[in-house]
Amino acid sequence: MRTRALLCMTLALAACRERPGGAAVTENPSLATFGAMQTRAAANDRVDDSRRTALVSAVTRISPSVVSIAVQSRRRAERQSPYDMLFGGSEQDQLVQGIGTGFVVRPDGVIVTNQHVVQDAEAITVTLGDGTELPATLVGEDATTDIAVLKVKRSDLPVAPMGHSGDLMIGEWVIAVGNPYRFLLSNAEPTVTAGVVSATGRNILPTGEQPGLYLDMIQTDAAINPGNSGGPLANALGAVVGVNSSIFTSSGGSVGLGFAIPIERAQLVVAEILKNGEMRRAYVGLDVEGSGAMRAKRTTALKVVSVDADGPAGAAGFRAGDQLTAANGRALRTWLDWEAVKLDLAVGDTVTVDVADARGKSERRRIVTKDLPSVSAAKVPVFKDLELVTVTPAIRTERRLGTDRGALIFRISDLATRQTGLQPGDVLVGINNTRITDAAEVGQIIERLRGSNGFRLFFERGRRILFTDLYF
Repeated sequence: MRTRALLCMTLALAACRERPGGAAVTENPSLATFGAMQTRAAANDRVDDSRRTALVSAVTRISPSVVSIAVQSRRRAERQSPYDMLFGGSEQDQLVQGIGTGFVVRPDGVIVTNQHVVQDAEAITVTLGDGTELPATLVGEDATTDIAVLKVKRSDLPVAPMGHSGDLMIGEWVIAVGNPYRFLLSNAEPTVTAGVVSATGRNILPTGEQPGLYLDMIQTDAAINPGNSGGPLANALGAVVGVNSSIFTSSGGSVGLGFAIPIERAQLVVAEILKNGEMRRAYVGLDVEGSGAMRAKRTTALKVVSVDADGPAGAAGFRAGDQLTAANGRALRTWLDWEAVKLDLAVGDTVTVDVADARGKSERRRIVTKDLPSVSAAKVPVFKDLELVTVTPAIRTERRLGTDRGALIFRISDLATRQTGLQPGDVLVGINNTRITDAAEVGQIIERLRGSNGFRLFFERGRRILFTDLYF
């Protein structure tokens, strides 16, 4: 009652005004004005509630875990000759700056980003949302899936909520959070763009400029621009469903064709890197028709063209000519579908494969995967920039090689690649007129040729025999 009396007194005073004669007259206060004020306040509250959409809540949830990544790498000038590359020599360096995005997956400073963001990095700096800059170390990277893991010295970082990509619906809202054009902006807060899931299960054909396998990707029309790479793609709940990785563009900017790596694949790679320091690829031991082709022809089944008799598939009873219709519940319509299944396998995982015979009868077989033969094989270092592996039948099946002899380039420095044009995966098959049968021969042959002007090196790439002339 007392509160009501005070309210009435306040309204009465507000209604008091001066008349022209100077006498103060108090009118009977009306509650209409007060009611109008209440109505406006309620309307404002409703507007505020309508502005706080699911996407706003999602951004509030995911943004604290998003970080900016600045990378300093060193671009090496070419040496005078490949001989200098093999035996040493002076070089000049040029510092290059790069940017990207990442997100925290563990409070003790573990961060996920794209491998291409931190490739060849000499120094990595992570900037948190509050502007704090921290030096980061590269824990491990996997070029095949384009995932890298960083670590900073903090124990209290906000962790990104994890979602699932397997139940994404075409047309549902997603948000891309990242740091496009980071060096041009004045603060460290991430940029948010929104769109829908345009498609799932997208397989992007490999190209010469694309070392990774972008398979089973999430496609979105949320704007993704340079600097967004490595950032999270989140659903309307603010949970991460993918890692933004690539765009199709002719201008360098977003044209509504963005792609994200499914979060489950990223989590698999992160777990392997944190456990082993690297991603251990799973070996199945069979190859299907069309593998490596630049056109993914659709079919009702994939024909097996080769099997490593001593490998996992051979042990499970697979033979050339078998028709594969599904694997781990996924229909196999192109060779990229088979590659996508293998990409999500860890060493020791079991693959359940549906196989159809000539009469259309189907049976189910299970393959227990192993380490890749090229990984477990003995490595032969050649000079300072090459690491070779002798080609075996298992390695031939693993790498889909045409040659049955030679030395596979397992590792080669970036400098050596620029100097010679050779790449990891190339197979050295001959030097001048001498056939290479194993990895150890390569260094021996080159040593014998030191007194000459140079030599011609023959190698296989993509089942084609190429050559390069190297001069001393």
